[in-house]
Amino acid sequence: MRIVMMGTGTFAEPTLQGLLAGRHEVVGLVTQPDRAVGQERGSTRQSGAGMKQIALEHKVPVFQPESVNTPEGVAGLKDFRPELLVVAAYGQILSNDVLAVAPLGGINVHASLLPKYRGAAPIAWAIYHGETRTGVTIIRMSVRLDAGDILAQEAIDIEPDETAGELEARLAPLGA
Repeated sequence: MRIVMMGTGTFAEPTLQGLLAGRHEVVGLVTQPDRAVGQERGSTRQSGAGMKQIALEHKVPVFQPESVNTPEGVAGLKDFRPELLVVAAYGQILSNDVLAVAPLGGINVHASLLPKYRGAAPIAWAIYHGETRTGVTIIRMSVRLDAGDILAQEAIDIEPDETAGELEARLAPLGA
């Protein structure tokens, strides 16, 4: 199967690495454009190897559109001829046109036990709301934000003094 990975940041890295080690062909990486850390839009707590660097080390082409939902973004995605999109912490809501590029659609690796904490910052929201458990949910993507059919879920305990960064580091491999 031809897979395009879409992701940005350390949460997505284990998923990309798992796909690269698997039996399916990763034909491209779509990730956010390079930005200086700390810029408001698209900034991540990138402290790992970096999605782009991992892809380039494996000779996987990288596509970094400002918006994948534009005609140019959709055309660039189509060039990969993916059968499936795998998304983890990409940072953009995907349009119907984007999801339609892959005949099998897309699956999303989301850092919460959906339906709780849809959208951005689910790890921080779980800690903020005093949750004692959280986890990762794999969903079939739909146009509604984090609202597709649940394919798999795995839960873990949140440690009493755990930070969002520490929890993210534990959830990322679970998602992969």
